[in-house]
Amino acid sequence: MHPQRQYWLPIFLAMLVSFFSFSFSSYQGDRFVTTRDQYQRFGSPIGVDSESETTLTRLYGRASAPASPTKFVNVDDFEAKADGTDDSKAFMEAWEEACSSENEAVLVVPNNKIYHLKPITFSGPCKSDLTMKIYGTIKASVRLSDYSRDPRHWLVFENVNNFRVEGGGTIDGNGKVWWRKSCKVNKSLPCNDAPTAVTFYGCKNVRVSSLRFRNSQKMHLTFQYCVNVRALNLLVIAPGNSPNTDGIHVTGTQNILIKNCVIRTGDDCISIVSGSKNVRATDIICGPGHGISIGSLGAGNSEAFVSNVLVNRARLSGTTNGVRIKTWQGGSGFAKDILFQNVEMRNVSNPIIIDQHYCDQEKPCQEQASAVQVSNVVYQNIKGTSASEVAIKLDCSNQFPCRGLVLQDVILRLEEEDDIAKASCSNVRLSPPGNFLPRCI
Repeated sequence: MHPQRQYWLPIFLAMLVSFFSFSFSSYQGDRFVTTRDQYQRFGSPIGVDSESETTLTRLYGRASAPASPTKFVNVDDFEAKADGTDDSKAFMEAWEEACSSENEAVLVVPNNKIYHLKPITFSGPCKSDLTMKIYGTIKASVRLSDYSRDPRHWLVFENVNNFRVEGGGTIDGNGKVWWRKSCKVNKSLPCNDAPTAVTFYGCKNVRVSSLRFRNSQKMHLTFQYCVNVRALNLLVIAPGNSPNTDGIHVTGTQNILIKNCVIRTGDDCISIVSGSKNVRATDIICGPGHGISIGSLGAGNSEAFVSNVLVNRARLSGTTNGVRIKTWQGGSGFAKDILFQNVEMRNVSNPIIIDQHYCDQEKPCQEQASAVQVSNVVYQNIKGTSASEVAIKLDCSNQFPCRGLVLQDVILRLEEEDDIAKASCSNVRLSPPGNFLPRCI
């Protein structure tokens, strides 16, 4: 065996083993499953192993008492009209009825109807487990005056635990009126906030599955300060030129699985920002959009912390970035223990990019020495074509160089076969040098 390969292969394998060890062991503190009933309904969740199942069986027994009858609450029974008028009052009353139920409850939004809602907050905690079945369409009000009290949110689920949202229906942010007023579309306009379509805030044990999100005012779906989340089988769609319409945004959230999602928007397909830990995104189709991003981090000289991130089996097509880490100068903290693997790129600009000089503003950013430390990042089995001449760009901080980066089985070629892709690497410590093309210059 080549002596250099003898050196890096054990290190590489050790990094992978270490990554998965801390990723999955970290779930032991906060189980996704808190009752045997939840285990039966959710299947085998994140971080629950055979030992945990045995513990659950011992705690709850195999022969449980007869279940209490499920309470079904239909928004139509509270005079939701679905006739183009505002149905917010009916939805709130139906929520309060379901949330206050002593037994497990199901809140139903019927099929083949379009319900219009103003900004609304569905608050918990609820007395029992709750499922919201969205079969029809929920559509946002387009009257800007309806958002005067809170211009940053449309639908908010706050402090709701053991909660499922599903049903195959659609949540439509009706975002065109907001896009037209964006300074990114019309630079003569002031830069004002727009609402995130759906926000889960301070929730625990949440499953969002089998839904369509479209045309959000700004971000489509945000998980903020949540613990134990599953986002499965989601279709998230907005025009490629719609501003700031991130697909799934993760902030301050721990233990989240994003799986089997198709995301085609005008901004990041998935964005992961400060306070997030134990994030898994698998089987993702992304594009158009800005790719899968960690960051931005460290804006306004702030501290930022992101760790234990896995992106596995993703297909990106026609995006402006591929897998990206972006940090502002002047920040502090870390982005570490990150694995991007089994990623297919097709005509992607900046397929692999670390940008520690990120500056999303009109005037140039001030040069600053401090930076978020980027370390222990693995790129494995990433292949495809680049729309930009530089396929690999690692632009790291001079004072805080990127440490422990591994590129293994990475092959990126230009979309135009006659040209040769390039790599640009500044202030990077690769360990080991790895097997990748193009090579750093």
